[in-house]
Amino acid sequence: METKVYTIGNKTFVLDKDKAEAAFDAKRVINGRDTMFFNILPLKYQWAYDLYKTMKNNHWEPEDIPMQKDVEQWRSTTDEITEIDRWIIKMAIGYFSAAEGIVGDNILHVTRELITAPELKLVLGRHAHEENIHADSLVYMISSLGLNPHECEAMFEDVPTIKAKNSLVVNNSRNLRRDIDLTQTRSKQDLAKNMFLFGQCMEGTQFYGLFGMVLSLYRQNKFPGIGQMFRYTLRDESNHISVFKHLLLSLVDENPDIWTKDFRQELVDLMKEAVALEKAFIEDCLPVNALGLSAAEFTQYIDYIADRRLESVGLPALTPGVKNPLPWLAEMMDINKEQNFFEGRVTEYQKASALGAVDDDDL
Repeated sequence: METKVYTIGNKTFVLDKDKAEAAFDAKRVINGRDTMFFNILPLKYQWAYDLYKTMKNNHWEPEDIPMQKDVEQWRSTTDEITEIDRWIIKMAIGYFSAAEGIVGDNILHVTRELITAPELKLVLGRHAHEENIHADSLVYMISSLGLNPHECEAMFEDVPTIKAKNSLVVNNSRNLRRDIDLTQTRSKQDLAKNMFLFGQCMEGTQFYGLFGMVLSLYRQNKFPGIGQMFRYTLRDESNHISVFKHLLLSLVDENPDIWTKDFRQELVDLMKEAVALEKAFIEDCLPVNALGLSAAEFTQYIDYIADRRLESVGLPALTPGVKNPLPWLAEMMDINKEQNFFEGRVTEYQKASALGAVDDDDL
């Protein structure tokens, strides 16, 4: 821009070009301009604003999804629904009812507190809001099925594999809730590790075992309302993974001292630990194989997903060449329009523009 001078009546206003350009240049992922002003424009991180718009356009509400069929199936005494089916749903609700809140809490009290560019704060605020929607959808599932909420909480506290998964991320998040000097390389690496852990390990990998199981049931016309909510959640998660991937890459680009050989290995080891915890959890979710459900396929899928997450941020795969045993899962992302289960009316979860496309790398 050029320096502008406006004279209105007997007053003169000068819009200083150098000052404006200095403010833009001071935009950083961290250690940027220290201000309470939320000046998103001019954009420095276009990807963040684009993702924000996509996420906003993909808005959905749990109560718009009918649960009548799910309730009928849950209460059914026939062989239509097995105890394994019900157990998977209980594990899904028990885990995600806590996990979604952990992610949102970390965004608000760690990531968004430490980053400085307004457009990054904007997209992270939307991300946290979507975690609230996901948590609300679980409340809707629990109340619709008539589950005891104390039992769901007990699963989070008492099932060892759930507790182990959540301890990994909670401990990391808690350790960053302190005064932190982000001019120090190790502190910057701690923040980068948090971004990788929550974006690529937790939301990007550990969520996908149960996503696959619930959507396998959905393919068999079991629990269609719950399955639909998980489809919308999965679409949201693909955007969340992208947010944290871009955030990590931008942080490293601006702070190359982070990306040492030892630190890269630290992240690979972290993913290895996350994968091991998820595989143990899958064995608890599916202790015996059932119709269309094989624990071996889901553990292989976790290997496949984990390697895609690693490679997306420039890290080596843990199991090179592993194949995707669940290619149908990509079809579950094609949810531009959905038929209402009972009235046949089209429900469009979208505002104004075309639904944001999902990157195949997220499946």
